[in-house]
Parts: sequence; C-alpha cells; structure tokens
Amino acid sequence: MGLNDKQLNKNKSFLQSVIHALSGVYSLISTERNFRKHLVMALMAILLGIWLDLSITEWLWITLAIFVVVVAEVLNTVVESIVDLIVGHHYDKSAKKAKDVAAGGVLIAAIFAVIIGCLIFIPELIQQFHIGGN
Repeated sequence: MGLNDKQLNKNKSFLQSVIHALSGVYSLISTERNFRKHLVMALMAILLGIWLDLSITEWLWITLAIFVVVVAEVLNTVVESIVDLIVGHHYDKSAKKAKDVAAGGVLIAAIFAVIIGCLIFIPELIQQFHIGGN
C-alpha cells in the first residue's frame, strides 16, 4: 500500500503507525500557523536555556511547558477538524463552544508556559547580567 492509498483498517506495523504519526506532525506544521508560532517560541526558549546553561530541574520545567503547549495545540486542531467535519460550514452554537473551549485550553497552556519561562529565565538573566548588583 502506497502512502497516498486510502487506509480503512488498523495499522499493520509499528512503522506504519510512525509514518501516519509523522504525517500528522507534518500536517500540523504545514497548515497550522499558531502551531508554527509555538514551535518558534519553543526553539527560542531552548536556545536561551542553552545560553544560560540551565540546571536539569529548570530544563524539566521548560520541557514540560513546551510539551503542554504543543499537546494543547494538537488537541485544539483535532477538535476544530472534527467539529468542521460534523457541522460543515454553517454556524452551530455547540460547535462554537467546542472550538472556543479548545482554543481556551491552548491559551491556558500558553499562560502556563509564560509563567514557567518568567520564573526560570528572569532570575537567570538577572544573574547573567548582574542587574541591580554591585
């Protein structure tokens, strides 16, 4: 079965599952603008963390924050796709609520990531530049 063939049954192998998962990630990157923005912010946090030589505990928090946002964005995309599939291109109050709640989940995750980033990066930057010190 080629990659473009329609698959109606379960995956036959782990490799087939991985190929489908990578296809999903590619779809996110190529079609979801906000997902790309989150990836850019994650890369900036990683580069800043490398430059500041974060501790393992700090890296755990930064990694958690990144993955919480990415997973929230994935779930938001899933909800939007399913809602669009069900209701099509007409307004439905329940569909709006589902999409708004999913988007709210991404916002909450992003706020969490900003808080974690501030708690870790601000003290590290202050120490790096000796702001307010002798």
